[in-house]
Amino acid sequence: MIHPRSFIGAVAVALFVMFVAVQSVTVAQLAAPAQGRPNAETRPNVIIIFCDDLGYGDLGCFGHPTIRTPHLDRMATQGQRWTQFYVADNVCTPSRAALLTGRYPIRSGMASDSKRVLFPNSGGGLPAAEITIAEIAKDAGYLTHAVGKWHLGHLPQFLPTEHGFDTYFGIPYSNDMDRTAAAPGNALRHEKPDPAWWNVPLIRGKEVIERPADQRTITRRYTDEAIKHIKDAGDKPFFIYLAHNLPHVPLFVPDDMRGRSQRGFYGDVIEEIDHEVGRILDVLRERKLDEKTLVIFTSDNGPWLPFGIYGGSAGLLHEGKGTTWEGGHRVPTIFWWPGKLKTGVVTAMGSTLDLLPTVTTLVGGKLPAERTLDGVDLSPVLKEGGPGARDTMFYYRGTRVFAVRHGAYKAHFTIQGSYGSEPRALTTLPKPRLYNLDLDPGEKYDIANNHPQVIEKLAELVEAHRKTIEPAVDQLAIPLPK
Repeated sequence: MIHPRSFIGAVAVALFVMFVAVQSVTVAQLAAPAQGRPNAETRPNVIIIFCDDLGYGDLGCFGHPTIRTPHLDRMATQGQRWTQFYVADNVCTPSRAALLTGRYPIRSGMASDSKRVLFPNSGGGLPAAEITIAEIAKDAGYLTHAVGKWHLGHLPQFLPTEHGFDTYFGIPYSNDMDRTAAAPGNALRHEKPDPAWWNVPLIRGKEVIERPADQRTITRRYTDEAIKHIKDAGDKPFFIYLAHNLPHVPLFVPDDMRGRSQRGFYGDVIEEIDHEVGRILDVLRERKLDEKTLVIFTSDNGPWLPFGIYGGSAGLLHEGKGTTWEGGHRVPTIFWWPGKLKTGVVTAMGSTLDLLPTVTTLVGGKLPAERTLDGVDLSPVLKEGGPGARDTMFYYRGTRVFAVRHGAYKAHFTIQGSYGSEPRALTTLPKPRLYNLDLDPGEKYDIANNHPQVIEKLAELVEAHRKTIEPAVDQLAIPLPK
């Protein structure tokens, strides 16, 4: 991290110009086989567990006082707990596109100013030209499985099996969609919601096998599916993308998990997720795959704060889902790979954008050629510790960069409230706000008056980044074909 007093001296103009070459790389030259590629004996299995609307402050190991998460806490102790890990957008669809492609979603058309996410009446989805982690792993000889929430297009041509996954089992979009007329006005805040109030489909492959999906058992059934894939893999390496629909509202838990948490219904949901993570880790240990499997646990964006006790907590961070404040983009993240990671708390910056290049390195795959990637390889930090390669993060809302972080400093140029909060109006700030996130992660103390040169340099970063963006078809605005 760059100390405030040495920022200008440490960050020369030449480094800002070179930024695009470091953080947004056109990777034709990187598509060639990597030196020292891991062999079949050293390549890990990979499991990414991706929660929906889990807040930075919702886990015991990230400071929640009453939500018990012993399995995740143990993961953090045995692995790495990343305290400055970011998503590329603050809502579902663009965030998921970024994770799977290693690219800011504006590059694939998966970010929009007209609709923030895909809906059941949307006709678009992740373009076939995009290369996903699953396609890279599959080409490297891995079995690939998608389990859970997809939200990158529900039409057959956009489902996971069209994007490198051998199998798919899950709900294709958010669990609050397909709301029926029977749902009461307080359905999203209901203590005992009826799954029939949302006519969401459960899909296997491309076939709807249950509608409405019984969401009371959905977290458990997703885990059952993931465990089945682990057991069925035999000696073959596997990549599993397990994306839970929860704790996005409406909240659901099975009867035997209800009423366990001091945090109430929301706490029950988080504690069930923790319990199901524990089941996966137990199977890996029983089959002696724990030292052969990298497990990554994180969230798609911050908590949906307007839902009060039915939403999560951003901890010490400001705001939540739907905003470009830290609470919208910074997410709790744990890496677990016993015996292979340098254990501890990692304060280096990282992002879900980095998972594609990191997994590519670990599985011995090839980075996709002739396209701009926005991720960096985190494997040296995972194995050896250190400061990491990422030093900049752009905070998107839709197609616009609202804020940028470089080193310790973050500048806001535009702000807008989250859904259900005030003020909602988009505001281009007459004067940017500046925060030192090392000293002030809660973004309470605007220091713009003291550092005009820092703001100037951060604005230059944004302008350089914008020049790398090429127009793409707005997939979220495409209507459902008639």
